[in-house]
Amino acid sequence: MPSTILVINAGSSSIKFAVFSVVENSVSLRMTYHGEIASIGHQPHFTVHDCTDKIVELERRFLVNTKKIRNHSNAFSVLFDWINDCLDVWPLIAVGHRVVHGGTEYSVPLIVTKEILANLKKFIPLAPLHQPYQVAAIETLAQQQPKIPQVVCFDTAFHRTQPLIAQQFALPRELQQQGILKYGFHGLSYEYIAKVLPKYLGEAAEGRVVVAHLGHGASMCAMKARRSIATTMTFSPLDGLVMGTRCGALDPAVVLYLMKEKSMDIDTVADLLNNKSGLLGVSGISSDMRELLDNDSPYAAEAIDLFVYCAGRELGSLAAALGGLDTLVFTAGIGEHSAVIRERICREASWLGIRVDKETNAAGGPRISAVDSSVSVWTISTNEESIIAENTVRVIGKTPYCK
Repeated sequence: MPSTILVINAGSSSIKFAVFSVVENSVSLRMTYHGEIASIGHQPHFTVHDCTDKIVELERRFLVNTKKIRNHSNAFSVLFDWINDCLDVWPLIAVGHRVVHGGTEYSVPLIVTKEILANLKKFIPLAPLHQPYQVAAIETLAQQQPKIPQVVCFDTAFHRTQPLIAQQFALPRELQQQGILKYGFHGLSYEYIAKVLPKYLGEAAEGRVVVAHLGHGASMCAMKARRSIATTMTFSPLDGLVMGTRCGALDPAVVLYLMKEKSMDIDTVADLLNNKSGLLGVSGISSDMRELLDNDSPYAAEAIDLFVYCAGRELGSLAAALGGLDTLVFTAGIGEHSAVIRERICREASWLGIRVDKETNAAGGPRISAVDSSVSVWTISTNEESIIAENTVRVIGKTPYCK
């Protein structure tokens, strides 16, 4: 009889989830549902999609219960009511969580224990915008579903293969020993791309590859032999590329200036850099690349130009870290869906020998490089949920391969 894996990605006001079926003695996992409980504490709404991405109609009682959601605990209660009602013949055998920060201690998925949970709380200052809600989700489910094992999968883990020199800041050594390092993020996305690269590239998958995860949050990762060599996000998900609302790379003296000369306190600066900067801050219009591309404002154009320029600069830096470049991969929302942004970034990198085929790029690939391009260029859809589900099943003792 099939069983079920639940994947959870908890945020400050939302719970994203995916349900995977696991068949005994099978070699595959299959996503059967995915969805989100959004705007928790405000105007909550519960959306579920089936495996064809069609919206599933919820019974009236679930819609009524959704309106009563005031916090994450309420949201999980509603979610498990739905799971028990709709999937009662498919027992839930484990829950897998995306956890942003694993510090230097954790580089593999693990079943949650009291000791691990206590350590995850210690990492909250390293990822204050994400970690508290993910830890809270684990604690809530432990109370509501105490018999179901929970597995944590870390966004930082993929980058632990980097050489130490790539992880260091030029700060006093005692600070490094206290955990101030370049951790890197979006690791679950990069892990998925690394897993599927041989399907697209064959033996070239082991070469010098840069993956551009371009979405509301954006980063790039240099891989060799499908292992992380360098990445653009460092101590936090705030660093590196221009993002939807995050500033990306910033001279630390700007923060000192804002606090000293503009009398901003730490919370105001944090809100500015995380929620009011990036594409939104530069354009003054939107954090959504699609809206900016459709807008005639010169500020929208400038925000797009800055996004492309920074991506081009970082691509050059990562190619240098690799000692050259064989393959460039675009993934995530912008990377997978915006032919314009892909073409512009590749044009910025023409000095690397990159040439894009306009027709295949417009069609979405998967291979979008021209025949005379010395670097192959691809679009590959990422799937963080499947990596979490696969790792969860493996950790609890089953070993299917996730398609």
